Amino acid sequence: MTERTRCAWAGTSDPLYLAYHDREWGRPVRDDRVLFEFLVLEGAQAGLSWITVLRKREHYRRALHGFDHAKLARCGARDVARWMRDEGLVRNRLKLGSVITNARAFAAVREEHGSFARYLWAFVDGTPVVTRRKTQRAVPATTPLSDRIADDLKRRGFRFVGSTIVYAYLQAVGLVDDHVDACFRASSRPSARRSSRRRRTP
Repeated sequence: MTERTRCAWAGTSDPLYLAYHDREWGRPVRDDRVLFEFLVLEGAQAGLSWITVLRKREHYRRALHGFDHAKLARCGARDVARWMRDEGLVRNRLKLGSVITNARAFAAVREEHGSFARYLWAFVDGTPVVTRRKTQRAVPATTPLSDRIADDLKRRGFRFVGSTIVYAYLQAVGLVDDHVDACFRASSRPSARRSSRRRRTP
């Protein structure tokens, strides 16, 4: 059987990493629960490797009410204290506190726009930005798009949403498709227009 060519970051041996690359990374997400899940996980990942967070993902789901933002928005200091004792989570008080802060900000965006997906996808006019990059080195850490979204999220009270984290988030939830040209996922993705014009801010 011919070995699939993948983006270099996915490696070649870890089944969890390979499955994440093959089945999730870069696929458009429009479900608010999943969008909030990745927002939490990307914030938890700051300063760590992504595989570390992936290995904790199922535990996060159990500990954080299945990433139900409405339930998490009602949490408080006692919950953070409990989470800090949970070895299955990234035990950083600021990161865990941001879960509650971001859940409340997330709810506010949903109230204003009808859904977080509608708010987020408006930055790209509802169409994924499909890039054409030959190597992993050509993939940037931030872009003007991630700068704009990060600034807007911060203005709305979100935390752990710097441009680097936001760009990783956009890649994860498919607003940006950064699979390199040689990756088998690049050859199977639908064609999408690359827009050079400035996307609007919701």
